[in-house]
Amino acid sequence: MPTSVRLSEETETRLNALAQRTGRTKAYYLRELVERGLEDLEDYYLAVEVMERVRRGEEEILSGEEFWRDLDA
Repeated sequence: MPTSVRLSEETETRLNALAQRTGRTKAYYLRELVERGLEDLEDYYLAVEVMERVRRGEEEILSGEEFWRDLDA
């Protein structure tokens, strides 16, 4: 799916240099960045959602002791 992204001049220069040094395309690195970055963003926002549930008292919290004890059960 074609997508357009505006990059700062500095970022474009760095991306061009990386592609030239490694012999890979800019598209390769942009795909890598999106795929890895998307995973990180998903993890971050999931963690934020869980923390909000914890603050509202809707999420169970275990102490370290309880956690390890439950693993042995």
